Formats: sequence, structure tokens, C-alpha cells
Amino acid sequence: MIRTHLTPRAWRALAATGLAVAVALVVAGCDTQAQDQNQPPPPDVGVAAVLSEQVQDWNDATGRIAAVESVELRPRVSGYVQRVAYAEGDEVKQGDLLFVIDPRPYRAALQRAEAELARARADAQLATTRHARAQQLIDASAISRDDFEARSAGRAEAEAAVRGAQAAVETARLDLAFTEVRAPVAGRAGRAMLTTGNLAQADASMLTTLVSQDPVHVYFETDERTYLRHQAMSREGTRTNVDNAVRVGLADETGYPHAGTVDFLDNQIDPATGTVRARAVLPNPDRRFTPGMFARVQLEGAAARPAILIDDKAVITDQDRKFVYVVGEDNTAQRRDIVPGRIVEGLRVVESGLAAGDRVIVNGVQKVFMPGMPVAPKAVAMRGGAPIEAVAKR
Repeated sequence: MIRTHLTPRAWRALAATGLAVAVALVVAGCDTQAQDQNQPPPPDVGVAAVLSEQVQDWNDATGRIAAVESVELRPRVSGYVQRVAYAEGDEVKQGDLLFVIDPRPYRAALQRAEAELARARADAQLATTRHARAQQLIDASAISRDDFEARSAGRAEAEAAVRGAQAAVETARLDLAFTEVRAPVAGRAGRAMLTTGNLAQADASMLTTLVSQDPVHVYFETDERTYLRHQAMSREGTRTNVDNAVRVGLADETGYPHAGTVDFLDNQIDPATGTVRARAVLPNPDRRFTPGMFARVQLEGAAARPAILIDDKAVITDQDRKFVYVVGEDNTAQRRDIVPGRIVEGLRVVESGLAAGDRVIVNGVQKVFMPGMPVAPKAVAMRGGAPIEAVAKR
């Protein structure tokens, strides 16, 4: 056994060194424990599984609502307006009385024409009687051939006069009927351009306008590529050029709640714009559409295809790239670059970058600061982002 003899000063130095080491170890342990206690827990995020569904592609366009039948109502006879027989802005039926033009001059003209017809018929009757008598006399050689032919010509002239008088009566009767201006089509009548006491000129003065209400047309332009694709589908027999479905939304509506079909495609493409004019027909039983309205139009594209769908809130923009955060089995957020497509039924189509079964952060994506960050996922529904439990209770 070897004994080491230390001086008192050395013993004091050694004790001080051991105390310093012990204090350092205690401080280090406290710092490590403090760091562990100050580290925040993983953030709560809403995670939803991507949806794999059949989607229908639609081509967007803008259009205008137009009436199927639109009439500028003008008088067929001249005269002073005697009465406006409708309420401005009301819907009228075909044949309803709208305006009355003073009929008295035309009633007098009809009576005069009827009198002329009666006189012509009397003359024709007399000419017929004379012709019959002349026939008997010519058979007995009692009159000359010239007299007989003159009486025959007189009968023919009288019969022609009857036909002329009959035509005059019909014309006068039509003019009298035209003093009552009636609706040629059913629809909504505009304001009266001429009121009682004003002179209406035949075929010149406009009385009012009429526009039909149900159904309506929507005119829109579609690009050349879309037109060619529809032509190809027509040749393949999947549809004709005029049976494509359309969806329409108005300026105050979300989405495209109204459905219709294309019933007309123009016969040429505008070389200045590279578009072709199309027309769709829409039912309008509740009078939601008014001619002249702006409309957002979607034209049915190719046949339905499978696609990956996610909530658009999950998509993050990084300069010219789009990406989402996918939660793996270890509950860490991993960045996944995607190629987004169009919006379908409120969800974003993902053309590439995701696969069926991937779980995407939908709610709380702003809490994720970097890839690989641990998170506390909570299952939510992809549509609406509501918790799964809440969706199940609906």
C-alpha cells in the first residue's frame, strides 16, 4: 500500500476542484431538464385522407342570357292610340290585347267597301241576266254577234268587279282588326313607347317590346381546342354537336346551379378570336333569368375520369410551385410537391404528386414551419374540414 502525503494547501485545492466539478454537473443537469420542460408539444392539425373519385371535366366560358323570342311590336295601321290595354312589365299570353288604335276610320272604310261589294254584285247579277237573254237572241239570230260579245264581256267585267270589291272588303276588315294590337308571343311586355293620344305610324312607330320567359337562351364563346374536342367526340358517337350539357351560374350565385343543353353551334370560327359561338337552352320556370344578364357557363368536356381530390385550403404556394404537407406513420409533416388541376365540386383536382391513401394536412397548415416537424393529427372530413365524429352524426 502506497501512502501519498499531501500538504494542507494541496488538500484544500483538491477539495475546491471537486466541488467545482460537482457544481458544474448539477448545473448541466438542471439546464437539460429545463430545456426538456420548455420544448412545446406538437401542434394539433386536421388531417384528411385524399379522395379518389370519378370527375367530369368542364370548360369555363362567359355568356349572356337572351330570350328565345323577342319582338319589337309595331302597328300595322296608322292612327291615334285610343287605349293602352296592359300593365307595363306584366307577363302576357299570346293573343292578349295590348293597344287599341282609333278604329272609327277603319270601321267606316269597311262599311264603304261592303257597300261597293253589294253594288258590284248587283251589277254582276244584271250582267248575268243580260248575257242569258243575249244567248237566247243569238240562237234566234235576233241580235248581231257584236252585241252578244259585248254583253258577254259585260258579264265578265261585272264578275271581276265583284272579286275586286270582295278583296277590298277583306283589306278593310284586316285594317279594322289591326286596330287592336295583340301579343304575337307569350312573354313579358316592356314599357309603352306610345301612350293614349299619340299618333302611331304603320310599320314605323314602336309600341313596346315583348320577350319570352321560359325557356331562355344563353350565348357564349368556346375556344377552338374545345370545339375540336367536341367534334372528335361527335365523330366517335359519344354525343352530337348540340347535346352537350352546360351548367350556368349568375353573378350572385356560387357554383353552377342551373343545368341546360347546347342546341346550336355556329357554322364558322371567328378568325380574329379563335372562338366559335354556341347557344344553350335553359328552363326558366321561376323567372330567375332575365334577358341581358351576365352568366358564368361551364361546358361539359371529356368523359368522366378517376382523379385525386383535396381541399384547396391544403395547397401552399412556394413561388411557382404548389405543395401540401402529408402526414406519415411517424406523425411528421412531409412536403409533397403537386400539380393542381381545376376545382370540381368544391375540391381541387391533383393531377400528380399524391396517391390514394395519402393523408393531407387540411386544418392548421400554418402551424407547420418546416418539413419533418412532428404534429398531432386529428382526422377530419376532406369536404368542409369538419371532424369525422361530427360528419358521422349528420
